Amino acid sequence: MKTKTLLKAATAALALTLAPAVHASEGYGDCPLYGEKGAASIEPAVPGQFTVIINLPAVGQFNGDTPETIKDGFEFCMAVNIAHRLGLEKVKLENASFESIVAGQNRDYDIALALISVTEPRKKVVDFSTPYAFPAYGIAAKKGADVTEANIRDVKLGTQAGTTMVPFAQDKLGVKNLSVFDDTGAMFTAAAAGNVNAVMTELSIVMGQVAASNGKLETVGQYETGGQTAGIYPKGSKAKPVIDQIIADLKSDGSLDKLSDLYLKPSWGGVSPADIPVWKY
Repeated sequence: MKTKTLLKAATAALALTLAPAVHASEGYGDCPLYGEKGAASIEPAVPGQFTVIINLPAVGQFNGDTPETIKDGFEFCMAVNIAHRLGLEKVKLENASFESIVAGQNRDYDIALALISVTEPRKKVVDFSTPYAFPAYGIAAKKGADVTEANIRDVKLGTQAGTTMVPFAQDKLGVKNLSVFDDTGAMFTAAAAGNVNAVMTELSIVMGQVAASNGKLETVGQYETGGQTAGIYPKGSKAKPVIDQIIADLKSDGSLDKLSDLYLKPSWGGVSPADIPVWKY
């Protein structure tokens, strides 16, 4: 859809956000555990479990097509290790639309993890965790397509509704023909089919989807944003200070680096973000 149809797309996406979340994977899956069990505690949103909102697909972050099939991945195992240090042996995933997550529309959860960029407007409706990554936007195109730094403004570009990539494409890049998709899967399917010339989302997601495309797609460029990636809590969450400290500890003690080595690098097919050309805007 072209930029002028964004209002229609947003209306449709809002309808999707009102659908109930899909409940899923319990337990710790195949994740390695680091640190002391039960070193901290919270009053979880749902007694006896750590409830995590996610947005699928998220190759490398939550490995599985549905919440029920997820056993590992960087963000999943980060959530598992948070639960472990909280002494909660049950982790339950709920799949929701990205728009509903950043709009603060979900209820009864402890944290949302979906490679979410920290922005001032979002801070008005949700609380952010301490940052755990620094994002870049990746560009994926069908293998052999003529998509370059010079012509990105003129090709048909796809991105996902509710993300910071929409205003970035419109205001920073000046893209003339923007298609906005309700979910990540539909966006990459459109790219593989040639219905759009290229798609843009978080670099980690792009690299994971490209690696899983069996050679149909390639990562052609990236934009460094200087932003931060963090989890989301319900506004006013009392658990925020405790979970923030656990995330900070996971960073400082090297646990997140270990999880990155285990799950992100393999999901990218051996390609490093440093191998992707950095485009200017």
